[in-house]
Amino acid sequence: MVVQSKHFLNTSPSLVLDSLEGLCAINTHLALDPIHRVVYLADQDHSKVALLCGGGSGHEPSHSGFVGQGCLTAAVCGNVFASPSAGQVRRAIDLIDNETGTIIVVKNYTGDVLNFGLAKEEYAARHPDKADRVKFVIVGDDVAVGRTQGSIVGRRGLAGVCLVYKIAGALAQTGASVNEVYDVAQYVSSRLGTIGVGLDHCHVPGTAVPDIHLGADELEIGLGIHNESGHSRISPVPPLNELIPTLLEMITSTTDKERSFVPFKNDGTDRVVLLVNNLGGLSELELGGVVAEVRRALDKSGIKIMRLLFGSFMTSLNMPGFSITILLLPAANDTGTPSADLILSLLDDSTNTPGWKWSSKSVPKPASVSSSLPTATHAKAWSASLKAPDINQFNSAVEHACRALITAEPEITRMDNIAGDGDCGLTLKGGATAVLEALNENSISGNDVLGSVITISRIAEDAMGGTSGALYSIFFSALAQALAKSSSSIATQEVWCAALEAALARLYTYTRARPPSRTLVDPLAAFIGALSSGLAVAVVAAREAAEGTKDMEAKAGRSAYVDSIKLKAERVADPGAWGVKVVVEALAQ
Repeated sequence: MVVQSKHFLNTSPSLVLDSLEGLCAINTHLALDPIHRVVYLADQDHSKVALLCGGGSGHEPSHSGFVGQGCLTAAVCGNVFASPSAGQVRRAIDLIDNETGTIIVVKNYTGDVLNFGLAKEEYAARHPDKADRVKFVIVGDDVAVGRTQGSIVGRRGLAGVCLVYKIAGALAQTGASVNEVYDVAQYVSSRLGTIGVGLDHCHVPGTAVPDIHLGADELEIGLGIHNESGHSRISPVPPLNELIPTLLEMITSTTDKERSFVPFKNDGTDRVVLLVNNLGGLSELELGGVVAEVRRALDKSGIKIMRLLFGSFMTSLNMPGFSITILLLPAANDTGTPSADLILSLLDDSTNTPGWKWSSKSVPKPASVSSSLPTATHAKAWSASLKAPDINQFNSAVEHACRALITAEPEITRMDNIAGDGDCGLTLKGGATAVLEALNENSISGNDVLGSVITISRIAEDAMGGTSGALYSIFFSALAQALAKSSSSIATQEVWCAALEAALARLYTYTRARPPSRTLVDPLAAFIGALSSGLAVAVVAAREAAEGTKDMEAKAGRSAYVDSIKLKAERVADPGAWGVKVVVEALAQ
């Protein structure tokens, strides 16, 4: 893969401060010290414990995005992936100074621990009367680094720290003492496990594009949020239902001597909070699939999810990946610990921090096994009176057309990436694959031409979707209606010609596209118009019409929104038109 290395910014050095100014402009309850790059509550309640965190930038919304009532009181922001200086941290401590106490929460990275720790000690030296009211919590939740490798440095801090922010901040908001908030923060930190996985590393603005990156079919498990290499690389990229159990085992195992950091019982009594975190460059579509698969895997292992959080909490700029964080809740019979009900209520408490994502604040509903609504059935309402002249030839032609479309998918996708939205190839491939399945199941057969056309119409609607699916479904539905009116028992060329002309006329009532329009209508209309002269002549006409779209200005379809000069310069055919060409050429083989 090629790391995305382009960015929207003024200059690389100004990016962090520009971003913080934008954050505070959106959220008027936040204030900014631009010199020290500290975001803090503009109207702090000095009677309550304050929470301070921070670190390198590039992890947004962490850390500045978690400043708000019931979460962090202030956040200190360093350069991208670089710890803030002790001077910056000292300024933050002074800004949120109060009479109750301050808890400093840091991820376990050397620079953060040293600089925040130095600032704490300097503050204590200047204010000996308040020294015991400034507490220090180090969060290390990564399970990728084993005990042997991390024997000195310990576990890295990852997205689990966001749960510490929220739970400790909500407790502070209730008026709890500094010791009470500290104890809960420490406990939550000790019950966290996080593992990350990425399809590639990220790019730091202002730096050269890295020479080392993952292969096109490779992923990395356990990579850090500062581009650190991970635990292992896997190729080819496995499906989620194989990948997720491997990741969860690294968090929940009690037999792995290098890990087993969290005391799971794995006996069906474990209750957890699940956080699925976008590392910055993963689509919401993919992340939703990850959530579903993690849930299935935890359900299968007997681990009950009490709360489920999802979204961008701790990112790594534009890294295409995700992390899974699990917080193991205390058991009902645990003593000397905060209760699970308390932790969940603190997690659920409202906050105005911009970075905290909405959640249902309840136990996820059981995964639905089937829809509660009855499945629609399609009773056969026609007689199989229309047959192909040669049943085997009909079936073979359908198979050839489907396989040709599947083979052409990469080329059609390439065309659509230039002339449309990039989905045409996969849409046609999906429809072709479903038609092949129906052919193998005998749902499509030359023994029942009308039923076959109706089946193809339904497949176009269900398996293709989008604009192409609707157009194909309307066309084949209209074709079926026209065929049903035929008095012939054999689908002759004359029968097909009349039915196809009627179907095209019906299609025209739903689309404004008319030849020449640089759409699939061009070769379709050319084919139908020439079919009375023979199949070979009609295929040539369709081919020429599809080829002609290379030099044509788009009047309809997605290409109408693309720069016409670019399309003509690229000389790329309309992908929908090309799909029709592929089909009719294969039918004639």
